[in-house]
Amino acid sequence: MKEIQAFIRATKVNETKEALAAAGFPAFFARKCLGRGKQVLEPDTVSLVLGTGELPRTKEGESMTEPIRLLPRRFISLVVEDDMADLAIKTIIDANQTGNPGDGRIFVADIKDTYVVRTGKAGL
Repeated sequence: MKEIQAFIRATKVNETKEALAAAGFPAFFARKCLGRGKQVLEPDTVSLVLGTGELPRTKEGESMTEPIRLLPRRFISLVVEDDMADLAIKTIIDANQTGNPGDGRIFVADIKDTYVVRTGKAGL
């Protein structure tokens, strides 16, 4: 089994939820969170940040005025059988890919065992 963890834009959670359900993954967890990825800045913007000029009124300039600014994101987690992991990952990517920075990140981890608390039975 695999656990798929995805950090996505807050505005994409409904689209992701619908896409996962349509692909056969109705069960997952979602949580509000804050975060940010790495910023890739142009050399001109970096020189402005270092004090040689005023920051431009762009997304990059705005984010550099508050170095620890965190953006609203959603954390989604689901556990799937090994043979279904690629479909779940593709579904999340297709629902969230805009081609712009900040589309999100997906992590995949192996799951050794799962148990149903109500019954004590192992497995999904």
